[in-house]
Amino acid sequence: MTDTMAAYRLVAWEQAPELVEVPVPRPGPGQVLVKVAGNGLCHSDLTMGGIPAAIGEALGWSMPFTLGHEVGGRVAATGPGVVGLAEGTAVALRSPASCGTCWYCVRGRDSACEHGLVGRGYGRDGGLAEYVLVEHVGDVLALRQLDPAAAGPLTDAGATSYHAVRRALPHLGPGTAAVVIGAGGLGAFAVQFLALLSPARVVAVDVDPVRREVALALGAADALDGVDATTATRVRELTGGGAAVVLDFVGVDATIAAGLGALRPGGAFGLVGSGQGTFRGPWYGGLPRDGEVFTFQGSSRSDVEDVLALADAGRLTVDTETYPLGRVADAYAALDRGGLRGRVVVGPG
Repeated sequence: MTDTMAAYRLVAWEQAPELVEVPVPRPGPGQVLVKVAGNGLCHSDLTMGGIPAAIGEALGWSMPFTLGHEVGGRVAATGPGVVGLAEGTAVALRSPASCGTCWYCVRGRDSACEHGLVGRGYGRDGGLAEYVLVEHVGDVLALRQLDPAAAGPLTDAGATSYHAVRRALPHLGPGTAAVVIGAGGLGAFAVQFLALLSPARVVAVDVDPVRREVALALGAADALDGVDATTATRVRELTGGGAAVVLDFVGVDATIAAGLGALRPGGAFGLVGSGQGTFRGPWYGGLPRDGEVFTFQGSSRSDVEDVLALADAGRLTVDTETYPLGRVADAYAALDRGGLRGRVVVGPG
């Protein structure tokens, strides 16, 4: 193992990230060093470089830090006190951060942990490097059959989508319909989970013809072109009265309004997308009658474990487009352009 490594880091507030050389970390007691096989890229990474110092410091982030919070790899070394993780073991790293001891964590609701705003790749060193140090051995999840180079996106994009679908499942019986608005990285996983875990007819909505094609291949029965003033009516006609569930992975004004308008009475609307949209419609006739509206950020440990188990069993399609670390800037540019069939992953090299 060399003494230094390449890492894609934010080096100062409100500056673009840079590929720099940094020391390879050494694991201390209870810690694990992982050689990165693949790190999935997330749209949230694209905005982190623009965060002002006041906001970043209020979140508890420390500058500089390495980006990347969707990590798969192999154990390279362990610190004192770590047992059961042999060198070379294929692993994925739990993406959401949580303290494990607060009111929410002890009740299995760790996605709501008040200490979850600082984590690997968002405030602490993440996986866009040759090696990543895992401070808590409990964040290391051993894989069985799954290639660690493709596992990273499952720990955030996959698990977040699963959290939304699991929340919605009680509404989805035979003869119901579920709508996924935004069939990109997260939405494509949601289409798969809905098709796997519910009897509902799945309808995908996306402006990108490539993403609509992918959604149909992953289990959607229908794929509608984008969101406009007619979307709610089209969904209601297509589903015979409205959807039981709408999951919005975009989150702008238009998608929120269309999603709420597409629901049948008693339906559930899940807002997952971070588009910072609003809804200013009437309470009566605007919100789902006798229904629910929910939102969240991230996922729980059990979500991550369930998703990795499904993938390890070969029940999930995980399409990736891989770039070497030396071309990480090109990888982010491809993510920003869109039109991708799968998740962008940055590997070694």
